[in-house]
Amino acid sequence: MHALRQAALLAVLALSTASAASADMPSPVPVTGPGVTGTVVRYASMPSAHVAARNVDVWLPPGYGQDPLKRHPVLYMHDGQNLFDPATSYGKVDWAVDEAMTRLIEQGEVREAIVVGVWNTPKRFQEYMPQRAVQGAKKIRMPGFDVRADDVVSDRYLAFLVTELKPFIDATYATLPDRADTTVMGSSMGGLISQYAMSRYPEVFGGAGCVSTHWPAGDGIALDDFAAHLPDPATHRYWFDFGTATLDASYEPYQRRADEILRKAGYVEGQNWVTRKFEGAEHSEKAWRLRVDQPLRFLIGK
Repeated sequence: MHALRQAALLAVLALSTASAASADMPSPVPVTGPGVTGTVVRYASMPSAHVAARNVDVWLPPGYGQDPLKRHPVLYMHDGQNLFDPATSYGKVDWAVDEAMTRLIEQGEVREAIVVGVWNTPKRFQEYMPQRAVQGAKKIRMPGFDVRADDVVSDRYLAFLVTELKPFIDATYATLPDRADTTVMGSSMGGLISQYAMSRYPEVFGGAGCVSTHWPAGDGIALDDFAAHLPDPATHRYWFDFGTATLDASYEPYQRRADEILRKAGYVEGQNWVTRKFEGAEHSEKAWRLRVDQPLRFLIGK
């Protein structure tokens, strides 16, 4: 490891460990290994009063900590085990967010943001399905299984992000904590919870990256809620995309409905909203890593 980066990592770990102890949080440990680029630390089994404990990974931009006055925007991402480390990723293929961010920062295309990867749990669907959208429903029908609407706990998951995790990250790291510098992003059900996070907490999140958004959940039940609670287009931005193969093949009609909702609400495509169609792209980490540069540029670009 380069001596300067090692010194920076040791300093970060010392500060993070002190913050973790004062907040009754787990101490961070470095994440290393083939395919991990830059400084990544993991908080194992981070506790919550709202949802089950889970791992949280934090990626720091190159040179973090060298300027004590420099503060950084923060990107919160769901399915955190799939972002940085192929050893923990589904199918052993990660999004390569660490490589993409390093490259884009070096090229001057994105800001020097911190990326927080929140791991999922066995209740992934229940935590990522927009809870407000299913109020009054009995079941959410999905191919192969049904989920009781009463079991959806995404409001509690977002309470963990907003009232527990974000304050901890802001207290531990040199962040820019305001809405304009706080973004949320995910894929599939992670795309659904990302758009819901911004409509549920429009004062916290200024941008949402919704990759291969699983609008078909409950036959598009989340679209009406999306339309009813869109935040101000003057202060918020959305990235949506979808492929045309495997599970993504069913997404376009739903996404076009979402696009029309955005248009009617005053969002302008190419300015504060983007929807991209990727011909031949499947529903997988392999596909998302090939295009992750694009939402990163749009959401945290210079």
